[in-house]
Amino acid sequence: MKNRVSRKVSRFTESVIREMSRQATLYGAINLSQGFPDFPAPEDIKRAACQAIEADINQYAVTWGAKRFRDAIAAKTKWHLGLDLDPDREVVVTCGSTEAMIATMMAVIDPGEEVIVFEPFYENYGPDTILSDATTRYVELRPPDWTFDPQELRAAFNEKTKAIIINTPHNPTGKIFSREELRLIADLCIEFDVLALTDEIYEHIWYPDRTRGSGHVSIATLDGMKDRTVTINSLSKTYSVTGWRVGYAIAAPDLINGIRQVHDFLTVGAAAPLQEAGVYAMSLPLSYYEKLQHDYQKRRDYLLGILEEVGFKCFKPDGAYYIMTDISDFGFDNDVKFTEYMVREIGVAVVPGSSFYRRPELGSQQVRFCYCKRDSTLQAAANRLQKLR
Repeated sequence: MKNRVSRKVSRFTESVIREMSRQATLYGAINLSQGFPDFPAPEDIKRAACQAIEADINQYAVTWGAKRFRDAIAAKTKWHLGLDLDPDREVVVTCGSTEAMIATMMAVIDPGEEVIVFEPFYENYGPDTILSDATTRYVELRPPDWTFDPQELRAAFNEKTKAIIINTPHNPTGKIFSREELRLIADLCIEFDVLALTDEIYEHIWYPDRTRGSGHVSIATLDGMKDRTVTINSLSKTYSVTGWRVGYAIAAPDLINGIRQVHDFLTVGAAAPLQEAGVYAMSLPLSYYEKLQHDYQKRRDYLLGILEEVGFKCFKPDGAYYIMTDISDFGFDNDVKFTEYMVREIGVAVVPGSSFYRRPELGSQQVRFCYCKRDSTLQAAANRLQKLR
């Protein structure tokens, strides 16, 4: 009998993160695995979506994004990053940043071309490279500060390299790539004529720290990089609407044309009324983002304290809303056995670190917690985690 599924699909599995959410439901565990808020989205943003539906903005928007929403994206990008965009030629709206990344990779990569990925990496990037027929080269981020070896990075570039994926602030580690690191990457992209595909979905979730550096830098803002960068983003994390699935990509017109073509036949378009609500969200004042940052820093510091108290070695995140931890002091053979114990016996679901690596052994003594949760959820998790002491 012929194979009924493709060789591509057989090379990856279902999402480990989403499987842990199912395990949390199955065992009645507190879900600190999947990165979605369990608190309400802002009332005014929800109201804008309801008003758009009631105003009958319920049919197809322009495939590559409603004009008002693309204009809003360009306006926000101008004040936030200082980049001037043509919303008609340099923006495409997608069904989440997930679609933006795979549409971009399918649009720019030919079979046999290489893509550089930093590991640990967000789990979608592996299947994305397979689905787009890319050959992947990995560059390791090393704890505790998740730095990379510049020589290892240079060695990954060659005449076959088409793109490098950069996720900053970084999931799962919370690393923020510094301006100096990004300049090094940019110089290599220019030298080898390589595209930067940059996932900046956590751009507003970072924490000031004088000793560790602070602040999100977009590689597209560096000299020589605007026209060779695809900047990928979404409403999901910044506005606490992960279920809306409204994302976007920003790039030079020739790149956007290719991404639009793939996007058109993948999903046709993102939800029209939610794009209209996005127009409102993009207009929010700086105070909104400052409060978002403050609230997440408070959650981070609370969970860090609890985890360290019960015996985890924590890698303090500078951004995003995850904490990578070292579990070696608990005496488990590997991260998978530990997460099984956690969800079944402790009642807290977390993500095994090995799922973020090409080589599982690199993450076999790591697990990831997320803290985009209500204070009451984190407090309940803290109570259960006391059983680990």
